[in-house]
Amino acid sequence: NALITAFQSARTEGDVGRLEVRMTRAFLDYARDIQTGVLVPSKVDHGLVREVAVVDRRANLDAFVAADPVEFLRALPPTDPAYAALMKAKLGIEHQIAKGGWGPQIAAPALSPGQSGEAVVALRNRLIAMGYLGRTATQDYDSAIIKAVQGFQLDHGLTADGAANADTVAELNLPPQDRLKSIIVAMERVRWLDIDRSDRYVWVNLPDFTAKIIDDGKVTFSTRSVIGKNDADTQSPEFSDMMELMVINPSWSVPRSITTKEYLPLLKRNPNAAGHLRIVDRKGRLVSRGAIDFSKYTAANFPYSMQQAPSDGNALGKVKFLFPNKYNIYLHDTPTKQLFDREVRAFSHGCIRLGEPFEFAYTLLAKQTDDPQGEFARYLDTGREAGVRLEQQVPVHLVYFTAYPTARGEISYRRDIYGRDGRIFDALSEAGVELYGVQG
Repeated sequence: NALITAFQSARTEGDVGRLEVRMTRAFLDYARDIQTGVLVPSKVDHGLVREVAVVDRRANLDAFVAADPVEFLRALPPTDPAYAALMKAKLGIEHQIAKGGWGPQIAAPALSPGQSGEAVVALRNRLIAMGYLGRTATQDYDSAIIKAVQGFQLDHGLTADGAANADTVAELNLPPQDRLKSIIVAMERVRWLDIDRSDRYVWVNLPDFTAKIIDDGKVTFSTRSVIGKNDADTQSPEFSDMMELMVINPSWSVPRSITTKEYLPLLKRNPNAAGHLRIVDRKGRLVSRGAIDFSKYTAANFPYSMQQAPSDGNALGKVKFLFPNKYNIYLHDTPTKQLFDREVRAFSHGCIRLGEPFEFAYTLLAKQTDDPQGEFARYLDTGREAGVRLEQQVPVHLVYFTAYPTARGEISYRRDIYGRDGRIFDALSEAGVELYGVQG
């Protein structure tokens, strides 16, 4: 509007020249925002360590001058099909907001099959408005509502038992404006990504608690995952790298932060604590616990490190998958299997634990051997640590989407477990992004 007003009030060639400069800057800002995002990820959250390849402004300007203007503008947004699906969902939710949303909230902490009454009617009406239930006048929590609730739960990362427990009711009661925020943030995240989807890659969506292997756009393997705890220093970061190696029967070099913050206080009280771990000096030599006076050390000057030999109880389980990075993040097995039964699985120190690590390994090895299980077992059965290099390195993408299209093109939602989407949305608002139905 300011530019339109300035054009209408321009009187001299100088006015026009200054307006052309303003228009050029506005165009270049728009091109950058649509191509690679409005925000710089690392300035929003310390866990957003993804590096974004921003197009040079001069290159954009030269390309625009050489191209058909309309076609150039059409080609600016990401070509990722997820972006188009999110845009379609954005328009759909904006239309829903204009019609009044999804109706009254469910005035009950939880609902179960067999119940009836006003709260069940509110549940029914919201399921109808969201597209999970056909038109019906029932006031009873019947089989049709059970099936609709299950569909909603599947799309929102909830246990799909058909009972509207407290978590399900909380998700059902979220207004469409909140879902719109998730979609807008997801679109910004897609702009940050530059992914070749034509070949194999690993996709770890943190709030979905899954790790997937995708080949030519299709999921060929999926397993549950455990991600970093929701603490400032244990949240799993977001970045992309190349998987090069799997280590079978791995030893575990305990990260220094864990050694000094968790184990050193224990060792001060009892030198024999954490007896499953070896203590080594800076040259890698094994040191007897009896030769160390732990009481004289602090986290800052503790000169030793700790290691766990390959074993059934090793913290990394029987296999880890390496994509070398400065954050010391990798995928691995774990002896703590019971955590995979949880709905929200944020328990690690930042690395990604896999529910089915052997099957994950078999899928990776199938590209380079006719007998992936036999190849894996050959190393596993020795009990010794062994590295198996991947003949073709595999891109790994650690991402954080609370809204993302399914294979059917519909949007599934997840909870913002780290609060990152909230911070991104706030930053977008501060940058001047106005979202229909949210502002005001």
